[in-house]
Amino acid sequence: MLASTATAAVKDTIPHKHFKQYLFLEEEDDCDACGCSASGGSMGFASMLNAHFVGLRYFHQHYQSNDGLYSNSPWYDEQFNTVQLWARIPIIKRVQLSVLAPYHFHERETKKGNQNLSGLGDITLMAMYQLYQTHTDSTYFAHTLQLGAGVKLPTGKFNEANSGSLNPSFQAGTGSWDYSLATEYTLRHKKIGLNTMMQYVFKTVNERAYQFGDQFNYAATVFYLYEKNTYSLAPQLGIAAEHYQANKQHGLQLEDTAGQVLFGKIGAEAGREKFSLGMSFMWPLQQDLAAGNLKAIARWSLNLNYAL
Repeated sequence: MLASTATAAVKDTIPHKHFKQYLFLEEEDDCDACGCSASGGSMGFASMLNAHFVGLRYFHQHYQSNDGLYSNSPWYDEQFNTVQLWARIPIIKRVQLSVLAPYHFHERETKKGNQNLSGLGDITLMAMYQLYQTHTDSTYFAHTLQLGAGVKLPTGKFNEANSGSLNPSFQAGTGSWDYSLATEYTLRHKKIGLNTMMQYVFKTVNERAYQFGDQFNYAATVFYLYEKNTYSLAPQLGIAAEHYQANKQHGLQLEDTAGQVLFGKIGAEAGREKFSLGMSFMWPLQQDLAAGNLKAIARWSLNLNYAL
């Protein structure tokens, strides 16, 4: 998803041999089938450059929707925009906490004209425990395995009227407490590595008796670390997938709300001293959302971080 650069001063505190720690759940995020309260729109929980940081991130998601009533029904654009305060903080040995606080400003076309939405989204907390890490540089392959769990708070507003639209994810929040389990494995040889992750998000019923479907995410990313004196660069190329179960209301399953999408992704992150600037781009390779009446077009993000 990202690539990175760092100065010599950063390398003194975050040595190259620990680079594998930065690839942290890079493609997981609960986006509730099209970004309604997305913390990152499958764009990740952490920087590749800094093990611990605080920063700002902007990401954009573009969709098109169709009511599916007629073969020539028009397609309408949906633009999901998010500015996010995010951080990754060490808690105790082997445990790190990611915090994501999003603010959304979305817009979409409808038959009656444009519709806009803005407000604080759902805040996400994710804790990861490092179960295993290779302890010697003499090993041909370096391994890291992490396990974790998270919670999403219902801090964003849920509008029940929007839940009846083709894309019920046009929301600031789900209105529910949601929980997740995650695992990440990184394999590295010298400057080349492979990062894989899986996450399952359990969605609960909100106060309006609406429940977004559970979500399963997975990703695989190849990265390369380039270092030179005062900076380093780590380009990435990979895939990421999201699978959504059907939504429910009053315990009844809603038709055409399940789906899945597979993305290709590419990105880069560059840094100097304690600052880093990152970008990423994702495009759909295969998808089936809302029985084909909803299309993911593209996603992209920019982030600026300060190393702690």
